[in-house]
Amino acid sequence: MTMESGMIRTFAVEGQTIACRVELRQDASRGRSLVFLHGSSGDHTIWARQYGPLRGLYNIAVPDFPGHGASAGEVPEDIGGHLPWLKGLFGNLLFEKPVLVGHSMGAAVALAFALRHGEKLGGIVLVGGGAKMPVNPMILTGLKTDPAAIVAMIPRFAVARKNRERIGSVLAGRLSVFRTDTLYRNLAACSRFDVTAEAGDIRVPSLIVCGAEDKMTPPALSQDLEKRIPGARLELIENAGHFAMMEEPEAFNGILRAFVDALV
Repeated sequence: MTMESGMIRTFAVEGQTIACRVELRQDASRGRSLVFLHGSSGDHTIWARQYGPLRGLYNIAVPDFPGHGASAGEVPEDIGGHLPWLKGLFGNLLFEKPVLVGHSMGAAVALAFALRHGEKLGGIVLVGGGAKMPVNPMILTGLKTDPAAIVAMIPRFAVARKNRERIGSVLAGRLSVFRTDTLYRNLAACSRFDVTAEAGDIRVPSLIVCGAEDKMTPPALSQDLEKRIPGARLELIENAGHFAMMEEPEAFNGILRAFVDALV
């Protein structure tokens, strides 16, 4: 493997230029590998509290989705539109059966990828996701009619009360520079997503993680997903909302490590 560790690399896949932070173990040919997928209005940096503390323990790749962060290309219209570039990225990374860790929209992409290309995965971790991920129509309408109001509301709604001052301001700063048309396209894709009929076909080890105070994808969606995926396990994180990995990183990382390290 010729990639350097701890830097942003760019990969040409499926006609897209994908930017991806790469962290490699000293002996990159051994050990588990993790690929993190961000959610709507995000980029690779939402996982900084994971790829920082976990570097050296695993090979890690954290891409920016097309049209997000430093990646070029068009934002896909639906969740399935992310599968070709992600499969191409896997071919470039040369990780052996990585664990795919997805948040929100990234969880939907991870679910879709596990259904289509499960043989390439060692496992999936679904954070703040569901077999369906309905979005309040008022949010979608508001992004068209009064985007500033919606952008101001999301950080307060998405984060547990305990963390609003600490994390909410960070999210507000991110959203203030994010294109509202891209956010709309992402949320519309999530709203159309539905694998309730297929989730039972997933055959890779699966961990579901949800903030106990998640109002965007409430715990009921994670509980439903746990019932649908054979052998799946659900972990609720107290004092966390939709961004559990940012709000309570130590608890999240402990749950993630226990799952990954137990894989055979």
